Amino acid sequence: MSLDERRTLAWHETLEIHELVASQANALMRLKMSMKKIADAQLRSIYHNAIQNMEINLQELIQFYPSAPVPHQREDDADRETSALFAGELLGLSKALVRNYALAITETATPVLRKTLTNHLLRAIKGHEEIYRYMYSKGMYPSYDLERLLKNDLQNAQKALSMRYE
Repeated sequence: MSLDERRTLAWHETLEIHELVASQANALMRLKMSMKKIADAQLRSIYHNAIQNMEINLQELIQFYPSAPVPHQREDDADRETSALFAGELLGLSKALVRNYALAITETATPVLRKTLTNHLLRAIKGHEEIYRYMYSKGMYPSYDLERLLKNDLQNAQKALSMRYE
C-alpha cells in the first residue's frame, strides 16, 4: 500500500496533531477571551487575523482525527474542570520554555550565559513536570489513553471554534 492510499495516520503523526490541536485550542480560547479587552484598533485587527488563522488551522487538523489509529471510541465520563484551560495554558507555556531554552543553549558561546540558560532549562523542565503531573492526576491530560486524549482535543477544538469574541 502506498503512502497516498493509507487511511490511518501513523502513531507519531497522531501525537503531533494532538499537540498542535491541544495547544491551538487553548490559545484560541484565550485569544477570544482577550479580544474584548483590546482597545487599540490595529492590535484588534491583528488579533482578529490570528483568531481566523487559528480557526482555519483547527478546522483543517481535526479532519485528520477520524484517521487516527484508534480502534474504537468510548464515552468520557470525567467532567472537564474549569481549571483545565488554565492548566493547559501553563502546560503549553512550559513546553515552549523547554524548547526555547534548549534552542537558545545551542546558540550560546559565552560559558556563563550557557550555564545560566542551562539552569533556566532545568527549572523549566521541573515546571513542566509539575503541571503535567497535576493535569494527569486530575484526568486533564490522559497521556496513556490515546482515545481519550484525542476526544479531549476534539471537544476543546469545537469549544474554541464555537466561542464568540466580538
